[in-house]
Amino acid sequence: DCIFVGKLKLNGGRHVQGILRGFDPFMNLVVDESVEMTQGGQQNVIGMVVIRGNSIIMLEALERV
Repeated sequence: DCIFVGKLKLNGGRHVQGILRGFDPFMNLVVDESVEMTQGGQQNVIGMVVIRGNSIIMLEALERV
């Protein structure tokens, strides 16, 4: 079940974009079809990942919810 498609800004200057599949009370996120955007504009497909809530700086929805 897709909650929304979003872009995440993480600590360390990292950016990840993907489909939010789930979350918990600590704001840990399960993101599917994830793509990491590097500083040089390169995109690395990383698949399904769990991102810890304490590393998330900003969360942006890319589609209307």
